[in-house]
Amino acid sequence: MKRIVPHLRIKNCKEEIEYYKKVFGGEIKNTQLSDGIEMFKGYEGKYIHAELHINENCILYMADVFGEETVQGTSILLGPDLESEEEITNVYEELAKDGEIKMELQDTFWGAKHAIVTDKNGITWELNFTK
Repeated sequence: MKRIVPHLRIKNCKEEIEYYKKVFGGEIKNTQLSDGIEMFKGYEGKYIHAELHINENCILYMADVFGEETVQGTSILLGPDLESEEEITNVYEELAKDGEIKMELQDTFWGAKHAIVTDKNGITWELNFTK
């Protein structure tokens, strides 16, 4: 295995990828709309693929939800390993604005700043910065 790639299926992907860009930074690339593709007829203007390149090693793949109902899960946490106290604080505050704090940002026994936040889309983030 080369890597595991997070692929978020999310309502209103076009707007929500901008939200994640604000939270994590990076650049939106390789977007493809459903327009003109027969199997996505009726979903014009929706993303069938989009990528948020946070840096060369961190890419979030995203797409809209097409017709099916989604259930917000709680068994998977995405765990970015952040590079500074400033970065973890900024990410934590942005996610918490419209989200739900599950674990306050705090110093831990393993020598890290750590927090868990479920964002406004139901995605749970386990944030960590090792000092």
